[in-house]
Amino acid sequence: MATIDECRAALRKLGEQFDEIAPEDRAKHVVERTISCRISDLDVTFHGRIHHGGLGPFDDAPPADGASPAVKLTIGSDDLVALVNGELDMGRAVFGGRVKIDASFGDLMRLRKLL
Repeated sequence: MATIDECRAALRKLGEQFDEIAPEDRAKHVVERTISCRISDLDVTFHGRIHHGGLGPFDDAPPADGASPAVKLTIGSDDLVALVNGELDMGRAVFGGRVKIDASFGDLMRLRKLL
């Protein structure tokens, strides 16, 4: 099981990877949304947002406005680290039940183009 600090580092790295997506692709597929990432085996939830400028930053404090996130991910700590390190395919993880995504259909289709 990965630690909370390893999960924080993985989410930072995910943000860095997201920054590598071509700006024109981000402009086509990104709609600003709040995101939560629940690490199921650590019982911690990180909160962030996706926007044209990037992904994150993620924080373990919920947003001050108390609004429910538009996109909710649930993943195990080891799977998060493996996913970010390219050792786990997102599609297989979702279809295998290792990653759960709660989002609108439109948001799912947009995210699919970016992952």
